[in-house]
Amino acid sequence: MAEARLYVNLKAVRQEAGLTQGELAERARVSRKTVNTIENGVFTPSVTVALTLARALDVPLDALFRLVD
Repeated sequence: MAEARLYVNLKAVRQEAGLTQGELAERARVSRKTVNTIENGVFTPSVTVALTLARALDVPLDALFRLVD
């Protein structure tokens, strides 16, 4: 079986909400660099950060992150 990988949809959802990385970072109380590195697949967020981002965007967690085969 192939190893599952994380599909990150954060950028599309953020843009759909009309927010910049900085604005989302401020709402979620994380740094803009954190948002940027997650969007670019450099950093995998902790569950706490992922849930905080979802809450800041008012979307379910799986709208931002999914495991795919």
